[in-house]
Amino acid sequence: MARDQYLGWLALALTPGLGARLTGKLLREFGSPQAIFSASITALEARQIPSAVAQAIHSRQPMSAAAKELAQAEAAKCRLITWDEPLYPQTLREIYDPPPLLYVKGNAELLSRHSIAVVGTRRPTAYGNQMAHRLSHDLALRGLIIVSGLARGIDATAHKGALSANSGGTVGVLGCGIDVIYPKENRKIFAEIEEQGAIISEFPLGTYPAPQNFPVRNRIIAGMTRGVVVVEGAQYSGSLITARLAMESGREVFAVPGYVTQPASFGPNQLIKQGAKLVTGWEDVVEELPTPIRAELLPVETTDGAERASLVTKSLEPAEKMLYAMLEVDMAKHVDELVELSEMNSSEVLSALFGLEMKGLVQQLPGKQFLKVML
Repeated sequence: MARDQYLGWLALALTPGLGARLTGKLLREFGSPQAIFSASITALEARQIPSAVAQAIHSRQPMSAAAKELAQAEAAKCRLITWDEPLYPQTLREIYDPPPLLYVKGNAELLSRHSIAVVGTRRPTAYGNQMAHRLSHDLALRGLIIVSGLARGIDATAHKGALSANSGGTVGVLGCGIDVIYPKENRKIFAEIEEQGAIISEFPLGTYPAPQNFPVRNRIIAGMTRGVVVVEGAQYSGSLITARLAMESGREVFAVPGYVTQPASFGPNQLIKQGAKLVTGWEDVVEELPTPIRAELLPVETTDGAERASLVTKSLEPAEKMLYAMLEVDMAKHVDELVELSEMNSSEVLSALFGLEMKGLVQQLPGKQFLKVML
């Protein structure tokens, strides 16, 4: 699409009071942004849009704002994709209110590939983080694009897991302008995804991450993917909104079971009660995909968890092997407890733990607490 042809799409996005649903309605009835901005007030109001919105469109004032927005998008190295372009996600077109225009940074070609959403709480447990990382890594390794909301917690872990597969297979969907990094601690992940994956938003540049934006963002996460995996989420978690939107859009809903005593386990456990597919590994997700999609996924030779653990322990030093056997996946142990159990001195224990951490077998938590990484 020629540069100037995006002006009409941007002008619609910048028209006050004209959301995705009304914009979509006008585009379907008039055929193009140019036809909408050339229409009379009478013709616009006949489409049952608010009078103030019709006046704003007829005045063509949003067109001048669109010219500035386009220049800023180009300066920010951001491209635009409209819903009638080939790179726009086909599955996203199918939802009730698809965004007519997306801002994109990174590899836009990822948007047209098969994808799975991995979402969850902003305050995950160590178990939740490990499951999100492992599932995202394993699914990305097989060619699926991992989509999440680039929030702190499970979202960030899902993106990291996908990036660790070295496939670039992850897309972050923002609830703010694409030039706004939120939360700030995810700055490094933003940069990595922009370089290796893609970041998208339907919100104009500079849009503040207001709370009401995130349910709007969640419909894109649910709509552009083949299914949504909920790892952890409390009773009123945003991840449950995403799961509900997925169900309404006819997508698969998956859930990772959790401890019934953990508040973060309420969401996925409740979804499983309601019929969501219980997930303990990547196989549970892939087997629910349509046969043609499964055939497209990359075959990866795998060993089961017991075999992997056996191979890992054979390569460890005696002290590392002892400590690795003492650690657990779902319950952290303090270094002092490990010193006492192993009957080694603290420097020997710390040295062995450091070796395990460098091999990716142990995760250190704040306060010198250690967890075994799930294989």
